[in-house]
Amino acid sequence: MSVKRILVTGGAGFIGSHLCKKLLKQGHEVVCLDNYFTGSKANVVGLLSYPGFEIVRQDTTYPMHFEVDEIYNLACPASPVHYQHNPIKTIKTSVLGAINVLDLACYLGAKVLHASTSEVYGDPCIHPQTEDYWGNVNPIGSRSCYDEGKRCAETVFFDTYRQSGLDIKVIRIFNTYGPNMHPNDGRVVSNFIVQALRGEDITIYGDGKQTRSFCYVDDLIDAMVTMMNTEQGFIGPVNLGNSAEFTILELAEKVLSLSCSRSKLVFRPLPQDDPKQRRPDITLAKLKLGWEPLVDLEEGLKYTIDYFRRILA
Repeated sequence: MSVKRILVTGGAGFIGSHLCKKLLKQGHEVVCLDNYFTGSKANVVGLLSYPGFEIVRQDTTYPMHFEVDEIYNLACPASPVHYQHNPIKTIKTSVLGAINVLDLACYLGAKVLHASTSEVYGDPCIHPQTEDYWGNVNPIGSRSCYDEGKRCAETVFFDTYRQSGLDIKVIRIFNTYGPNMHPNDGRVVSNFIVQALRGEDITIYGDGKQTRSFCYVDDLIDAMVTMMNTEQGFIGPVNLGNSAEFTILELAEKVLSLSCSRSKLVFRPLPQDDPKQRRPDITLAKLKLGWEPLVDLEEGLKYTIDYFRRILA
């Protein structure tokens, strides 16, 4: 295997840090770019022992100048509490960030993978969601900065492909969890685990009957690297996630059981535009990548609970 020099934007984030580690273990050189808005230096400082690893503090809304062979574009706040904190900044990161990444990739002739999201489907009218579904998205809601920003970023990637023939890859990430999640990111898995470990009430929005699928981060990273290494011409988009479906109430009960917590469940109103169902159809990933998740929810939750026990201590 030839050694590549690879840029990972958002490399100090939850998913980005795992990706950096995977690529380094494969023997590649990695440039981790992050502005630390939601990423953390603590996620990647342990990787400095690899001679081919470097960290650059920069925002993707500014032009980038690197000499690399491949680019993984992960930079963007991905949880509602973070992307709604500064919605204009979120849109800029999605759209201007995509443009700047593509400008660099076109200049270098580098292959580039864009991490899109299941949020492009909005509150879906079909279930499970397939890649040819155009979505049901509110363009002016409180989640729109992220949903529409990511949709526009996909447009920029596909138009660049059609215009220049750049080797692009587009994936749509469904709910992912695991170590290195931010304890205050507002995502349902981290929320429930942190509340359970602290003995606080577990907050369920709505009646808890809405469903999600949960993919352990190691499974997702394997799929991302496999997608990057597919032949030129297969560009996606490809759904990446776990097709096993659980209600939010089932997730809360699993967290309570595995953490041995005595926390109580409390119910709050459902936020605007919160999807009632979210589960990927991963037929295309199975066919083109030979991939499907291996870690079930209970096993993945055990690893994640152990991680939060350490950092909360």
